[in-house]
Amino acid sequence: MIEQDWVSERFAEHQERLRAVDYRMLGSSGEAEDAVQEAWARVSRADTSQVENPAGWLTTVVARVCLNLLESRRARREDAAGALPPEPAVPQPGIHPHGQAGPEDEALLADSLGVALMVVLDTLTPAERLAFVLHDVFAVSFAEIGPVIDRSPAAARQLASRARRRVRGTAAVSGAAQPARRDLIAAFLAASRDGDFDALLELLDPDVVASELRGADAVASFFSGRAEAARLALVDGVPAAVWAHRNRPKAVFSFTVADGKITSITVDTDPDRIRGHDIVLLGGAKDDRTNRGSLRER
Repeated sequence: MIEQDWVSERFAEHQERLRAVDYRMLGSSGEAEDAVQEAWARVSRADTSQVENPAGWLTTVVARVCLNLLESRRARREDAAGALPPEPAVPQPGIHPHGQAGPEDEALLADSLGVALMVVLDTLTPAERLAFVLHDVFAVSFAEIGPVIDRSPAAARQLASRARRRVRGTAAVSGAAQPARRDLIAAFLAASRDGDFDALLELLDPDVVASELRGADAVASFFSGRAEAARLALVDGVPAAVWAHRNRPKAVFSFTVADGKITSITVDTDPDRIRGHDIVLLGGAKDDRTNRGSLRER
């Protein structure tokens, strides 16, 4: 009983930090809360007789939980890579707020990591993401990170370094480039809706990749005439597109742009991930900024 009380006290003492680790690792307040609960289930059953550093031990436990969740998320995306959602029969004119993250949570994430960083984190492998976030954001040593990802400290350092280079590359894209990116995506959606194959080709890099599709001809053929219900949007502040069905967002389309051309299109259909995004539809008559974390128009 004494040991259980000690575990409860230490967990309560460090719970906010653990939730912060989960949130920054996963990018979703709902998943972060689930991870905290799973971590508690694990530590409450663990042998703590050899624990000398409770904060480090608890951080390791939540990191392993996050790693499992990230690997499961990545597997789900790979399974669904070739399946873009079908268009609804009738495009829906409006979408209602649905987000689960509170204003303080979204503000905390934006302040501590930034929009550009959250976007690029999704391009990292689970091990890269964990190594980078734990070391660069929470100052966890590579000696502690290595066992979590089943790597040596040197290998963990290399993973974090690789992730850091990618993050810096993303940060190099200045805010001034955002309007051009938005216009490019808007032109892509318009050409897709109009079924204008030639216009799509003009917007796509010759080696563009979209799910299992490779090359401008294949991608243009697939998207030609298929974007009736897709809307230009800001997703966590980054120009993107959102597809919705029955007033609910079902897919977020993210675009990689280089030299004025679209080089890749990725589709996220995971409901938990979509709920965690801050989505603003562009081009609408309404600008509702009172419910951060939900889908809204402007």
